Amino acid sequence: MPIQLIKGFKDILPEEMPKWDFVEQQLKSLFRVYHFKEIRLPILEETALFSRSIGTGTDIVEKEMYTFEDRDGKKITLRPEGTASVVRAFIEHHLQGALPVTKLFYIGPMFRHERPQKGRFRRFYQAGAETIGVSGPRQDVEMLLLLADFFKRLKVEGIWLEINSVGCQICRPPYKALLQEFLKSKESELCENCKRRTLTNPMRVLDCKNESCQKALKGAPELIQHLGPECSDHFISVQEGLKRHHIPHRINPRLVRGLDYYTKTAFEWKSEDAGAQNTVAAGGRYDGLVEELGGPSLSGIGFAIGLERAIALMDPSLVPDFPLDLFVAALGQKGEEAAFPVLARVRALGHSAEMDYQSSGLKSQMKKADRYRARFVLILGEDELAKGIGIVRNMATKSQDEIPLDQAAEILSRLISK
Repeated sequence: MPIQLIKGFKDILPEEMPKWDFVEQQLKSLFRVYHFKEIRLPILEETALFSRSIGTGTDIVEKEMYTFEDRDGKKITLRPEGTASVVRAFIEHHLQGALPVTKLFYIGPMFRHERPQKGRFRRFYQAGAETIGVSGPRQDVEMLLLLADFFKRLKVEGIWLEINSVGCQICRPPYKALLQEFLKSKESELCENCKRRTLTNPMRVLDCKNESCQKALKGAPELIQHLGPECSDHFISVQEGLKRHHIPHRINPRLVRGLDYYTKTAFEWKSEDAGAQNTVAAGGRYDGLVEELGGPSLSGIGFAIGLERAIALMDPSLVPDFPLDLFVAALGQKGEEAAFPVLARVRALGHSAEMDYQSSGLKSQMKKADRYRARFVLILGEDELAKGIGIVRNMATKSQDEIPLDQAAEILSRLISK
C-alpha cells in the first residue's frame, strides 16, 4: 500500500502555486510600503516559549501543540503561531537597536493538532506582522489599515472587521471576578471544558464555540463596559481612527482571542464565504509579552493572516498567466543536438523554454506545445538543418517564418519580448 499524506496535512500542487506566489508577492510589497522587515523563524522552539506566552489554560497549549522530547530530553514544539517566536528573537538578538520601533514580518508554516475541516489544516501557512515599541492607538489603526489594503489588493469580498478591547492587568481582574460569578450561575449549561475554565481562566469561556455555552453566555457581563480609563480611551481612539480611514467595523464584546498575551485591542477579519472557520486574519495588542519573556518593558501589536483562507477568497483573475515562451520541436538525433544549444541560450536570455526529450514525431510534439500553452515553437528537422535554418511558428497567429539557426536564440528572444 503506498504511503499517503498525514491526516490534516496538504500538498500544495504545481497548479496552485501561481496563487501562492502572487499572494506572497503582494504581501511582501505591502510590508515594504509599511516599512516592515522580514524575519525567518525556526519551526521548532522550546515548549516553554509557547506555554509561557500563549497561556497554559488555552486550547492551543492544552490540546493542539505538537510537543515531544528531542534526543537530549528537552521538550520542544512545532510552532503553533508566530508572535512568540518573533518576540523571542527580538529579545535574544537585541533587535531594538537604535530605532525606537521595530517592525517585523514573517511568512511560514504553523502546526496545530486540530480537527481537519474546510479551511483548517494541521499544517497551515500564516503571514504575520509585529510592531514592538509603540503603545498608542495609532499603531493599532495602522495594522488594521495594512490588512484592509491587503484584502483590497486581493479583491476579497464579503469580509468584515470585528474588534474588542480585552483590557489590561488593571481592569481585567475585577471583570474576571464578575464574569466568574455569572458563569457559576450557569454551570449546568456549560461544557466540561468551560466548567473547568470558570475556575482557572473564565475569559476563555467567552471563546468557546460550543453552542450550549454560547447560549449560556447570553446576558454575561461585557468587558468593554468595565474598562479602566486608559483602556477605554485607547479603544475609543482606535474606533475613531478606523472611522477616519473609512474602515467599517463591528464591536464584538465576546471576542477575546485564544491566547493569553493579548491586552487592549483584539480583532478578527471574517468572511461569509470561509465556512465554519471564517476568520481570515486576526491579532491584537500584547503590551506585557516582551517583558514576560525576559525582555524590556515594551508594548507590541501584531496579526497573522491565514494564507490558505486568503487564497481561497481572492479574485483568481488577478493571478498572472505565465505560458511557456518557447517549445523546441526537434526531429531526429541531429535535430536534438542542434536544439539543445538554442534552448540553453534562450533560457540564459531569461525566457522559459522546453523541448521534447522522447524523440517523438512533429505532430506529437506540436500537441505537447499546445499543452504547455507555448507562445512560439521552433521546428528543427533534417531539411531545416541542411539549410542552416529553423522554422518559428507563432502559436497565436499560426504564422511561420524561417530564421538563420546561428542567430535563432537572439531572434526568438526579440520575438518573445514584444
